[in-house]
Amino acid sequence: MKFNTKVIHGGQHHEPHTGSVNVPVFLTSTFAQETPGKLKAGYEYSRGANPTRQALEDSLASIENGHTGLAFGSGLAAIDAVLKLLNPGDHVLAVDDLYGGTYRLFTRLFSKYQLEFTFVSFDKVDSLGGELKENTKMVWIETPTNPLMKLVDIKKVSELVKGKNILVAVDNTFATPYLQRPLDLGADIVMHSATKYLGGHSDVIAGALIAKTKELGEALHFIQFASGGILGPHDSYLVLRGIKTLSLRMERHCENGQKVAEFLEKHPKIDKIFYPGLPSNPQYELAKSQMSGFGGMVSFTFKSGEQKDAVKFLESIKVFTLAESLGGVESLANHPTTMTHASIPAEKRQELGITDDLVRLSVGVEDIEDLLSDLESALSF
Repeated sequence: MKFNTKVIHGGQHHEPHTGSVNVPVFLTSTFAQETPGKLKAGYEYSRGANPTRQALEDSLASIENGHTGLAFGSGLAAIDAVLKLLNPGDHVLAVDDLYGGTYRLFTRLFSKYQLEFTFVSFDKVDSLGGELKENTKMVWIETPTNPLMKLVDIKKVSELVKGKNILVAVDNTFATPYLQRPLDLGADIVMHSATKYLGGHSDVIAGALIAKTKELGEALHFIQFASGGILGPHDSYLVLRGIKTLSLRMERHCENGQKVAEFLEKHPKIDKIFYPGLPSNPQYELAKSQMSGFGGMVSFTFKSGEQKDAVKFLESIKVFTLAESLGGVESLANHPTTMTHASIPAEKRQELGITDDLVRLSVGVEDIEDLLSDLESALSF
């Protein structure tokens, strides 16, 4: 199947008893058994497996070209499960520009259990060999990163650690499988905050993992079952419904994101634009080779360098909504310093370039004329 067909039919089956085209929402905690230990249809208890969640998980595996999909109660619950593959004393090499919640999970929770984390720039993959240690067991990547839209060459990183018993895990939330498929580039695990583009309508909190191999899928499923961070059946249905329109929505997100970035690049009040689809972006060629489009996430700073200008802008927007999160059909604007990345220490933010005047936009699917007019008006102070 091609991708646009996969999002609708990939891994899916009509409900066998009624022929229902859509998977029903199985609101049940447990399932009747024919005799002790003999299951009727392979389902025993919904923490282990639920038909609605299974339909979503099969869809996730299909669209990411993986073996096993798993759905969790949030993106952070999914990351939590990945880290539980490791043992005390193991080392994780992570990209330095991370979502604040991921950084918090790594540094304030799992570091207490003797996991070691190193955060570095992945701009020059060839130099990363010096960051690997004898106890390195995982490389954690975001690409594009949050919020500075930096790219990581997934194929090169995967080749760098090949044969070293090091897992490559990729947060593919910003790109989605419509634009980028990390498993095809050599990664072992893909993670999504399915709250974002996969769900697509800002009405669900969910996380997803896709494992490349059966063995890795089984290991992650055991952690999901044993730890219990599962996605409920109704939320599973909402994400599955969102996936069916993923390709259609992403086309408009990409189209609008490109035009917003080009508009901001020419605006006299704007300094830096962080968007991989601009030819002026130093990673533009990597973006073209690794992604089939550039997405709807755009970040920018002001020439004044003043936080007050970012605040004025964010208080003036009308079509864009000042809110955390991203990837919904509606356009959102966010101030990373005080919102999504507030958990990262101020000195670390400054070191990374997450300045107080940085604004991150999630460009939605509205008419582009209305979005550009809103930006022009909000920047007219």
